[in-house]
Amino acid sequence: MECIHCKGRMKRATAPFSADRDHYHVYWDAIPAWVCSQCGESYFESREVDVIQKALSALDRESALLQGSGE
Repeated sequence: MECIHCKGRMKRATAPFSADRDHYHVYWDAIPAWVCSQCGESYFESREVDVIQKALSALDRESALLQGSGE
């Protein structure tokens, strides 16, 4: 696999992921990914993206409940 940014070689490793959402910030240290050995760019496969999206959706729901509990 070739990096689309620098044409370097991609290898299986882990990469950090963060997301800023309404009312919270999420950071994972090590998500399985393809990482460029030259520039460090990372790409997540669809399975990891699906898991991240499900986790963020669950956090969105729980965050909404917390925001609503102060009313």
